[in-house]
Amino acid sequence: MDDSQVSDRRSPPQNALSVSEVTSRVKEHLESRFSDVWITGEISNLVRATSGHIYLSLKDETALLRAVIWRGTLSQLAIEPVDGLQVICHGRIELYPPRGTYQLTIDRLHAVGTGSLEARLKKLHAALEREGIFAPGRKRPIPPFPRRIAVVTSPTGAAIADFLTTLLSRWRCAEVIVVPSRVQGAGAADELAAALASVAQLVPTVDVIALVRGGGSLEDLWSFNEEPLVRAIFASPIPVVSGVGHEIDVTLADLVADLRALTPTDAAVRIAPDGPQVAATLDMLGTRLQTGLRRRIDMARDRIGHIARSRIFADPDRLIRDRAAAVEQQAARLQRLIVAAVDRGRERLAATAARLEAGSPLKLLARGWSVTWLDADEAGPEPVANPTTLPVPAMLKSVSGVKPGAPLVTQLSDGKIWSRVERISIDDRQP
Repeated sequence: MDDSQVSDRRSPPQNALSVSEVTSRVKEHLESRFSDVWITGEISNLVRATSGHIYLSLKDETALLRAVIWRGTLSQLAIEPVDGLQVICHGRIELYPPRGTYQLTIDRLHAVGTGSLEARLKKLHAALEREGIFAPGRKRPIPPFPRRIAVVTSPTGAAIADFLTTLLSRWRCAEVIVVPSRVQGAGAADELAAALASVAQLVPTVDVIALVRGGGSLEDLWSFNEEPLVRAIFASPIPVVSGVGHEIDVTLADLVADLRALTPTDAAVRIAPDGPQVAATLDMLGTRLQTGLRRRIDMARDRIGHIARSRIFADPDRLIRDRAAAVEQQAARLQRLIVAAVDRGRERLAATAARLEAGSPLKLLARGWSVTWLDADEAGPEPVANPTTLPVPAMLKSVSGVKPGAPLVTQLSDGKIWSRVERISIDDRQP
């Protein structure tokens, strides 16, 4: 080895590349070869920046790839990205020169199969069910004749056309307010929830809200399984009718809604009454009302005619005469009753007086009976219990207590006899 070779190894080459040049060449080579790639993996480390961009990583068993979803692209994605979701995404590999790192810029994103989506759906359903959000008892009835109807859906989809065609064919009396919103893709659930909240602020208020969307895959309908929309339906002060997908499609929005319709067309049928049938019913009721009124008028006319032919209208004074005669009859009857009552009273009084007269002590004295008592004037006054009353002589009914020499007074029919007791004899025949 000569000295020139040793010198070449120790001194740097004159044509060395700068970091920027290397990065630029790598960027050009890398981005030109990976400008249109499909990559599958599991989402992890997802971060939502305040700018609206989403930063995440895609990983498999042995490697990890950083990725970004710009804010303007987010609304175009089929589903909302979340940690743990298996996805297949499309984009391009870009190198960020200031850091010398590369990342995948995602412009399309889909779930891999339905397994992971169904697992998330079951988990969210169980959590919400424990809160009672799906309880049948909290569901409200739908107004039978709505005057203002709000429809939350995409203004360009087939669902709104089907809904309006059916609604207008059945019920033209209602005002329909279309509240536009995306019904698919990342961020659609938040947009639908905001639309429901805006309906509650309308003045005058609407009677019912229709939340409709056409059919699609589980991924297409995923916005109607997301928690923000489910809670917005639950919190709505206005009854909500859901008509999402086809008959076999059942979303969490269907379960929390006050009424689930099978399709957007069925939602219109459930909300709007059958106008022609209502009109026919009104006609029938009008006919019945007219017939009933005529019958009542005829009955009233007959009654008035009967009254007009009655005696009171033929001879108005007749009623006064009849009433006067009735009063006179009652007065005469009352007079007879009074006389009879007075006569019966007199007879009872005479009978009572006769009985009193028959039992009078004076009558007994006139028949030879007499009454004897001790002479209180000679015997001395006896104590009086009540000084306000005069003492009454005590008639002698027995010789007991009477002593010889006692002064007596005997009352006869025509006067009194004063005497004294000479002797006393007791009748042995007395018991």
